[in-house]
Amino acid sequence: MRELLRACLNSLQRYPSTGHEQRIVVVDNASGDGTLEMLQRDFPEVCVVANATNRGFTGGNNDGLRSIAQSATPAFVLLLNPDTEVTPGALDALLASAEAHPEAGVIGPQLRYPDGSVQSSRRRFPTLGTALFESTWLQPIAPRRLLDAYYVRDRQDDEVCAVDWVVGAAMLVRWEAYQQVGGLDERSFFMYSEELDWCKRIKAAGWQVLYDPRAVIVHHEGRSSAQVSAQRMIYFNTSKVRYFAKHHGQAQAGVLRAALLSMFAWQWALEGAKWLLGHRRDLRAERMRAYAQVLRSGLR
Repeated sequence: MRELLRACLNSLQRYPSTGHEQRIVVVDNASGDGTLEMLQRDFPEVCVVANATNRGFTGGNNDGLRSIAQSATPAFVLLLNPDTEVTPGALDALLASAEAHPEAGVIGPQLRYPDGSVQSSRRRFPTLGTALFESTWLQPIAPRRLLDAYYVRDRQDDEVCAVDWVVGAAMLVRWEAYQQVGGLDERSFFMYSEELDWCKRIKAAGWQVLYDPRAVIVHHEGRSSAQVSAQRMIYFNTSKVRYFAKHHGQAQAGVLRAALLSMFAWQWALEGAKWLLGHRRDLRAERMRAYAQVLRSGLR
């Protein structure tokens, strides 16, 4: 992650916004890979918030926002994952879009994979039906119209459009909107679904969420959490359930939790059957341990 952060900071310095003052704040969530030493040595001009513990995506971003609020009142703040790189003109395109659309509280750029292909980053709010299929083992058999609506596939990738929420890897937030609704909900979400919840609250306050593909940011997706698969599954699915409990009630959250746990139980049994048949037993045992850990969590 240290080298990804280095590339991110280099891109911000190589392609800064023109005509706008830029201040960079890095929140270190108790990294142990020499990131703090690298920042002090190679980027002394960057403001660093060094957390003693891992506060997650949500807490870390809130710490950065509070740090900014203590010394400045910016017009906009850009939340940016450390595994991203801005491209030439991206920051200016985001700021120009924000100035042209004063009704927009959040603006998301087009995210791309390192190979240049477009990474889906704009969404409509999920329904219970969406949640039962999206990012689960049932996704391949999901009704096409259900996920087409969720992923905004009725609009072109190169089309500026209003959406419900954008992926939090890169999002420009109007400071006025942040002051109105507050920060990310770290009491409910450690990571995942926090930007969905934030955009829902910002839209409820009367702001618009905009997707603007004229700003392009490269995202090395999943690199920051790929090394702990069981914990990642727990965070992702628990946050999904908590979002539904918060915005749709305990009944829908309970249905979703039961369905997700049933899927993990089925996967555990499937891996167990393959283990009994002697097929790649080390892999099957590792997956069974991961699924069992998810089941023990209860997604609560």
